[in-house]
Amino acid sequence: MSEIWQLGPGVSGSISPENFTGAKGAGGAATEGTGAAAARELGRGWKVSPSIVLPDGGTATLADIAGPGVVQHVWLTTDRSRLRRLTLRMYWDEQATPAVEVPLGDFFCNGWEEPALVDSAQIVVAPAGGLNSYWPMPFRRHARLTLENASGADVPVYYQVSYRLRELPPESAYFHAAWRRSNPLGSPAVHTILDGVRGPGHYAGTYLAIRPNAPGWWGEGELKFYLDGDQEFPTICGTGTEDYFGGAWNFDVDGRYVPYSSPWLGLPQVLPPEEIYQPHQRFGLYRWHVPDPIAFTEDLRVTIQALGWQSGGRYLPLEQADIATTAFWYASAP
Repeated sequence: MSEIWQLGPGVSGSISPENFTGAKGAGGAATEGTGAAAARELGRGWKVSPSIVLPDGGTATLADIAGPGVVQHVWLTTDRSRLRRLTLRMYWDEQATPAVEVPLGDFFCNGWEEPALVDSAQIVVAPAGGLNSYWPMPFRRHARLTLENASGADVPVYYQVSYRLRELPPESAYFHAAWRRSNPLGSPAVHTILDGVRGPGHYAGTYLAIRPNAPGWWGEGELKFYLDGDQEFPTICGTGTEDYFGGAWNFDVDGRYVPYSSPWLGLPQVLPPEEIYQPHQRFGLYRWHVPDPIAFTEDLRVTIQALGWQSGGRYLPLEQADIATTAFWYASAP
């Protein structure tokens, strides 16, 4: 992080329901909005338009910004029970295909639609449902962020997208995120987190939401990174699921799972928290490769095995597991 006292190039801006375009000197000037009734005795400038109502089946444009610049912070809150049925998309430089297309909850490490607090450097989820992203998102010509509602009901959406308009160095890469779910996983018990990605780029992070659907420990599976033409075997191969997410020995301390949340990795969600080794339990884990990005030049594929234990000291492929992952990466092209 650059020193805060070192002045840098560019101009700051922010888009919210109080300033839909981010225009200079245009914030808080609404005369109509979701707060108009509450502000009826106070008038213009007093929180007249703090949010929008996103109808079921509708898509809202949260931000539409002419570049070059960098999106620095995204804050949003809505109905916490519908987070996986809202889809966040981000488009860079007028591309028709989104570089980010992820259920809202999974993007913010809350895949199970039950709130989990997250205290990390890149994603923060604060009480009671404040979703924060600090992933830097450069764009050269244009940025557009949208939110689609397929939840079956209208939802309130409060949001703020903060950015800085500035020239970018030539090595700037575009932010991407993609979501995949295997339910049930099937045979072989291998879930593909990401493939078909072209470089050069950096793999930047993983969020995993898993329900093992089998009793006992569920996290023996290795994460594998196939880099630059790797075929049958990867260049980078981990030693187990809890190891990749920074834990050890089943996250088990005195007969219970111990959740944790740190700047770069965590197990913030165990549902229900008072049980252990039960097939119906659900878990949420994240790992950010910001201090240790995985560089690739040509292409990248990432997989995770789903392995537990069975009798005789043997691994058990978890073919009935429900696994959803979100991959975060930067690449030279959007």
